[in-house]
Amino acid sequence: MPRSMAPDWLILPLEFIALVATIAGCGYHFGAEGSGLPPQAKTIYVERFANRSRYTAMEDQFDRDMKDEIARHKRLELVDDRSQADLVLSGELVYITKLAAATNSVGEPIEYTQTLSANAQLTDQHTKQVIWRSTGLYATDTYAMVSTAVVTTAPEFLQQNLRSQDIANLPDVQLAKTQSDFSRQQNLESLAQSVYVSMSEGF
Repeated sequence: MPRSMAPDWLILPLEFIALVATIAGCGYHFGAEGSGLPPQAKTIYVERFANRSRYTAMEDQFDRDMKDEIARHKRLELVDDRSQADLVLSGELVYITKLAAATNSVGEPIEYTQTLSANAQLTDQHTKQVIWRSTGLYATDTYAMVSTAVVTTAPEFLQQNLRSQDIANLPDVQLAKTQSDFSRQQNLESLAQSVYVSMSEGF
């Protein structure tokens, strides 16, 4: 079945980056208070998110990141069998946009800001009711396209298996791919954190 896909990259004015920050929408809440997981819920099943982007296997990495994030908080126990779960988390990875964040003297992009967006919902497995839903959850990261734009002292760079001399020796095309891939990985981890916070707080 063909996927429904949005454009994977756009080069837009920097002002659009600020607009992205207004996207995160909130939906259903837990009860009248609108915050917190249902107190009786102890277990959760994470359904693999649908991948609506052009990047294959991204849903596999997000599945691991989402489960790691849930396990880290120790509030809910992950189960592999849906029938054993009190709650079911499901959703979709909607799109990735790439916006030019900085240019050189002739107007060529040397940095991009990459944004990953997702929609998610939480279902009470016992009542089959959606008890939380949020659209437009997102994570954003900026990465370099050329070696002169790489900040080798930045925490993001230090997490990579690269040295400053490696950066200088990489062709720009290879450097851009390396940094884009790492940025996407960072975004998936950040997005999993955003989903958990929104889900657990009910907004």
